[in-house]
Amino acid sequence: MTNPKIVLITGCSSGIGYCTAHGLKQRGYRVFATAREPEDVDRLRDEGLESFQLDLARSDSIRTGLKRLWSETDGRLDALFNNGAYGQPGAVEDLQREVLREQFETNLFGTQELTNLVIPTMRRQGYGRIINNSSILGFINLPYRGAYNASKFALESLSDTLRLELHGTGIHVSLIEPGPIKTKFRANAHAMYQKNINPEKSAHRAYYEGVDKRLSKPGNSSSLTLPPEAVLEKVIHALESTRPKIRYRVTTPTHIAAVAKRLLPDRWLDWLMLRYSAKENS
Repeated sequence: MTNPKIVLITGCSSGIGYCTAHGLKQRGYRVFATAREPEDVDRLRDEGLESFQLDLARSDSIRTGLKRLWSETDGRLDALFNNGAYGQPGAVEDLQREVLREQFETNLFGTQELTNLVIPTMRRQGYGRIINNSSILGFINLPYRGAYNASKFALESLSDTLRLELHGTGIHVSLIEPGPIKTKFRANAHAMYQKNINPEKSAHRAYYEGVDKRLSKPGNSSSLTLPPEAVLEKVIHALESTRPKIRYRVTTPTHIAAVAKRLLPDRWLDWLMLRYSAKENS
């Protein structure tokens, strides 16, 4: 690209964000890959990416990061990929208020604050792409993931509303709904489980034994798990299509869940989700 499109991506330390940042750079985009930890920013820079620190849980970090972006791009931005997020395991009744708030600060509030701050630039340009990385758990629930479920359901609702409100502006809003992807999501979720859940004081102690064992396993060996390049492919389409999709579903489980959600009675769906959860945790 002689005048490369500029893309800002959150959560680039590993997984989907990392893969997308490098994939888009190789495709000719000018990518600003952000991460929460300074050491990850340094590593991304060493790998040839433009990078700066951005912590979605802190408004000052978001505003400082954007100030840096505007100074580097002369106030231009073509696309925002809201990828940064984490999963907080735990039964709903075991979630302290501050733990739920922390989940929303990163997965929803910070994401929406960042989005709101770039929209005026996109409005002035008359174009822009906003891509929000949701989840299969943004439209279907699994037990013991209430905080994450709720944050992604809320992200889907805000994205749908924003899309309606931006109609006719040249700014497109798309959702990506991945199922199981090979990332460090499980390891990060295990750390948050250990930090915020006390199984010894929970009525769900027996179930948590399986949670701890499952989350401590390295990686995800399921044949239905796809590499992060599967998400990169959808991001490219959302960036480059003249008519980007509203939703991009990634992995077979996501497509199956979408059909089940549409066709099955709620109690049948509950039965399926409970069976899946029990099998996953056995």
